[in-house]
Amino acid sequence: MLCSFSLYLKLRQHEFIISIHKSSTMSHQQHIFSTKQAVAKQFAEDLLQWTNTTEKFTIALSGGSTPKVLFKLLAKEYLDRMNWQHIHFYWGDERCVPPNHADSNFKMTYDLLLKHIPIHQLNVHRIRGEKEPLEEAKRYGKLVEYSLRHVNGLPQFDLVMLGMGDDGHTASIFPHQIEFLKSEEVCELARHPESGQFRVTLTGKIINNAKRIAFLVTGAGKAQKVDEVINHKDNWMYLPAAHIQAQHGDTIWYLDEAAASAVKD
Repeated sequence: MLCSFSLYLKLRQHEFIISIHKSSTMSHQQHIFSTKQAVAKQFAEDLLQWTNTTEKFTIALSGGSTPKVLFKLLAKEYLDRMNWQHIHFYWGDERCVPPNHADSNFKMTYDLLLKHIPIHQLNVHRIRGEKEPLEEAKRYGKLVEYSLRHVNGLPQFDLVMLGMGDDGHTASIFPHQIEFLKSEEVCELARHPESGQFRVTLTGKIINNAKRIAFLVTGAGKAQKVDEVINHKDNWMYLPAAHIQAQHGDTIWYLDEAAASAVKD
């Protein structure tokens, strides 16, 4: 009976993956740069251009090593160039920890960027990682629902910034919870497959409804998964990042040469 149930679950997952694939166009723009610093510089220049076209620009941020380089650059070289008061910061995901915890995406952003720039606290919409996780997922979902404009019947970010993990996860949508790609909720409660840590994450439908999606991926350790995702190789259909595509906008991959090494071969 246990083997039969396990087989049933695998078949259901396969059916689910096929349904995602059928609804995705899966085209990407790829921009490759020599270093992580060059990736950050070009993204910063693009962000400057995008934010100058509107009086309110909503962005969902990500954590990770490349955003650290980007945030330092923005705080140093774009302090007086960027119209910070036009930008509203949200987060694509957050670990369920207090805002002063070393694992907090908010803390990283605050330490490297937010505390250095002239921005009103009302423009910063953090996920309250210190709160009860499931209730916070619901609260943040409502915040996004009511504070963003709606396009295609869903809240729309001007930009969702993403990274990609070694396992092909993005935001906090992991392969073992790939069903979050099609969740009807704005936010879901994710759980890290190894540590068991809870995280609040935007769902696939919200991410894919963004006006722009930008992947910032660097390092040789990501090369194989970048190749699988972009070129649809091996088990790409089971990788959440492979199903992220702006349905009514632009999806842009910013890669350094190390991360893109397998794609170019």
